[in-house]
Parts: sequence; structure tokens; C-alpha cells
Amino acid sequence: MTWTAQDFQFMSRAIQLAKRGRYSCDPNPRVGCVISRDNQVISEGWHAVTGQAHAEINALNNCNDVSGATVYVTLEPCTHQGRTPPCVEALINSKVADVIIAMTDPNPLVAGSSIKKLENAGINVKQGLLETEARKLNPGFIKRMTQHLPYTRIKMAMSLDGRTALANGESQWISSELSRRDVHRLRAASSAVLTSVETLIKDDASLNARGLGFDFKPAIRVVVDRTLKISAQAKIFSIPGQVIIYTESDNDARINELENLGAAVVHLPWSALWLKDIFLHLAQEFEINELMVEAGATFSGVLIEQELVDELVVYMAPVLLGNDANPLVRLKQLEKLNDAKRLEIVDVRQVGKDLRFTLTL
Repeated sequence: MTWTAQDFQFMSRAIQLAKRGRYSCDPNPRVGCVISRDNQVISEGWHAVTGQAHAEINALNNCNDVSGATVYVTLEPCTHQGRTPPCVEALINSKVADVIIAMTDPNPLVAGSSIKKLENAGINVKQGLLETEARKLNPGFIKRMTQHLPYTRIKMAMSLDGRTALANGESQWISSELSRRDVHRLRAASSAVLTSVETLIKDDASLNARGLGFDFKPAIRVVVDRTLKISAQAKIFSIPGQVIIYTESDNDARINELENLGAAVVHLPWSALWLKDIFLHLAQEFEINELMVEAGATFSGVLIEQELVDELVVYMAPVLLGNDANPLVRLKQLEKLNDAKRLEIVDVRQVGKDLRFTLTL
């Protein structure tokens, strides 16, 4: 496929527009759209809020006449009736000449069907422009649609010598204030934030995003609690927002108590794949695209060993805690170095006095 400089320019712009929906359009994908005529942008749009107009509709509504124009969109237009009408019909009715798509929609309800409809209507369709960049917009949506699982990232903070807390459990604060503010942005961009009941009891964490200065869709807060040890006085219940507790317990009295506090209690029978069952349930029943985990070394280690983790975000502070301090993650002892888990560093940047590493597994 041959692309012009203008093609790259306009699709790059569409990708930047899509990022504006990062904090507000979940569980829908982040999508941007640019419409051009005679190599000039005549309209643009992005998907801003779930249940409201998609990127293509916003772009069409921002221009009186798009006949004969070229549409650049980061994701194949929808062809099904969801929360909003299908975008493909609007594009056909607007009499655009060309549609250039960065990537096809992994949603089985679409999956190339829009391209066929557009072509059948006489519209020239090309695809694959800046596809790699477009896929980075929606790792969670893509994984949920293709594997029925959320894209899972674990947030960690550690010292220079790889420790997360003193031996007595004290850990506040290893990382800098700017790093902690950055964590709130990660929470705001997540569909859900998950922790273990042990971490919740230890830290009495809120798990919500705050102090950001912009609007965002609050993440669902999820607690994994096999035996329902969570306290009814936990801070998480005093803060507005949805709370889900996963358990294998059938203690009706405790379940009723927690449900009266506003939590949704989901009972899943214990199995060797119990944690994966939780992740599958989150994706399928709650449309969780991106799952952020904030938990201790043991729980994080289990998730990594069960291959449920896609990404680590590690904040490293310039401080030394010593040999007796708690490690970053607890994994099974290895007998051979060849068995070590190898990660790929995809981003390193300074946040305040700390370094933030983003790694994929």
C-alpha cells in the first residue's frame, strides 16, 4: 500500500485526537477521526464519552458538506447498533469518497464487515496506515475482544535495591509525590483497579483517583477476598463508586452485610484457575478493558506466574532500604537462569526524583 505525506499527517492527527478520550470513553475504544478535502482538514472529531457520538459522527457533525472527502479513522467504523447508531451508515449517507482505516475492529460484531459495506456503497477503502500506533491506543479493548481478558498492568514502587517496604511493613512513602500523582492518572485511565484483601487490610487503601484537575470516568474498584475478611469499616466503602468483591465464601450473613454497604459480591467456586476466572468475569460481565493491579509482592508474583499480567509500571526511588526489607515480587525459586522471566523495557522516564519503567511480559 502506498501512502502520501498527507495520509501520514492526517492519520497521525486522528491518533492524537483519539487520546483525548483516554479518561472518559471506557469501555468503548479510543477513536479519532479527520476528514480532508483537497489535502486540507475540513473537520475532525473523537469519541469523548461512552453512550455519546462516536468519532466519525462528531467529525461529520462538525462540517456541513463532506461529499467527495477522505475520512481518516483510527479504527474501523462500527456497523452494529450499540449504545449509538452504526457509524458506517452515516459515512455512506454523507457521500464521502474515501475512507482510510488504521486498523480493523477486533469486535466480532464488526471485524471487517464495515469495510465490505463501504466498498459495496462505492466508497474506496484502504487500511493499515499507522496500524501499530493505532493498536497502542486500545490494548485493553483489543485483548478483551480477542482473548476475553483485560489488559493487566501491575503498578509497583521500589527502592534502588529493589525493596518495597521495611521489614515491619512501613512503605509510605518510598516514591515521590509526583510519582504518586502519576499513579492517580494511571488509575483514572483504567477500567478497574484491583487489589488483594491482604493489601486492603494493611493499607486501608481507597483505590480511587483524586486531585487530578480534570474529569474522568471513575474506575471500578475490585477486591479479591477468598474468605470475606474485609472489614465493614474499610475506607473503600465510604468513597463513592462501584466496588466488586470476588470470593469463594458462601457466608450469606457477610455477603448481605457487604452488599448493604453498596458492594457487589461475586461468588466464584475455587479452582486452580480461580484468578483467571475472576479476570474472565471482569472482562465479560463488566467490560473491563484495562485492569490496574496494586497489591503486595506475593499476590503480584502469583499473577505473574499464572501469566495474567501484560505490563509492569515500576517507580524506582533513589533510596536504599537494605537486605531485610520486603522484595518487589515473590516468585518461585529458580534452578536455572534460563528459566528467568525476561521482560521488555518499552519506556523509561523521570518522574520527579524517581524513574518510571514500563515493561511488558
